[in-house]
Amino acid sequence: MRLIDPRPGDGATYAAAGMLSPAGELQHTERAAVALHRTAAAAYPDFVASLPGGAAACGYEAAPTLLVGVDDADRRRIVELVDAAPAVQAERRSVREARAAEPLLGPGLSCAYAADGDHRVDPRALVRALRGALAPSALRPLAARRLLRGRGGAVHGVELSDGTAIAAAEVVVANALGAADLGATPPGVLRPVHGDILRLHAAGLPRLAHTVRSLVRGRAVYLVPRVDGGLVVGATEREDADDAVSAGGVSALLRDAAEVMPLVDEYRFVEATARARPATPDHLPLVGRTAPGLVVATGTHRNGVLLAPLIADLCRRIVDDVAPPRGVEADLLDPGRFAPTRLQPGRDAAPCDREGVLA
Repeated sequence: MRLIDPRPGDGATYAAAGMLSPAGELQHTERAAVALHRTAAAAYPDFVASLPGGAAACGYEAAPTLLVGVDDADRRRIVELVDAAPAVQAERRSVREARAAEPLLGPGLSCAYAADGDHRVDPRALVRALRGALAPSALRPLAARRLLRGRGGAVHGVELSDGTAIAAAEVVVANALGAADLGATPPGVLRPVHGDILRLHAAGLPRLAHTVRSLVRGRAVYLVPRVDGGLVVGATEREDADDAVSAGGVSALLRDAAEVMPLVDEYRFVEATARARPATPDHLPLVGRTAPGLVVATGTHRNGVLLAPLIADLCRRIVDDVAPPRGVEADLLDPGRFAPTRLQPGRDAAPCDREGVLA
């Protein structure tokens, strides 16, 4: 296996907060994705344990999440979301109970839920651990320029930005929005959804124990603590072509975060980052075979980190022609759902004995 990537982990993963949060994502999740997210979150402990350094090296913490609202409309919305997804484990708490469990929460909350199964990971640390598990010779730090296609559109390798051609039995295109540039997805299906995200540091001040997902007068904001005293605050959503951080986004995030956790105003400001998430019309990922020799894995929108190990396993199963794992409805993720015609994987896949490439 070879990994073709000029800057591994520098896309949306670099900005991501790393919430493994089926309950916390209810505000943004299609109902069809709830079971998928629960399956993905359940896979994480074994996944991080398999990497060099284990869970600690990945910044994985089995710490619970609190879902809180500020005004009555926020409370009604959170209650509605939780009640509509009984499979998601979120237990109602009084505001007094929530503030006793998490003393840094502000006094002006209208409701609280505890999601003990919603955990967190540090995506940047996770990328370092994944790179540590990869043989140095397996990484080619170049971009894929185009897919090499043969008769009937079958893919048999990639051409790199330096002109080098690499033959492969299977090519897995997992480069987010770049999949469209390679012609691996139907035209117009992927769109960029930019987000601003902030990183602060406690600098010796008290830190959160819980991840906090909140609605502040209808605006979503989350606070994700790190073991080193860091705090990730996010995230905005804007569908434009601007890769720069938005001043308005930074201002809004800090204002709303301080309403949930007033001590935020005394934390050190470390970094503001903006990245584009790859989104689809139905907000579900694209994972599956789109041509003989070609598997695509993109369109994860807000949940790339959460879904990463599950999608990796699903891609392996597709390449090996093995059924998907329990809890995964592969048809929901079929990239052909947006195409005028659908590929028949069993009929059209062609066997080959060359190596695989992940672009």
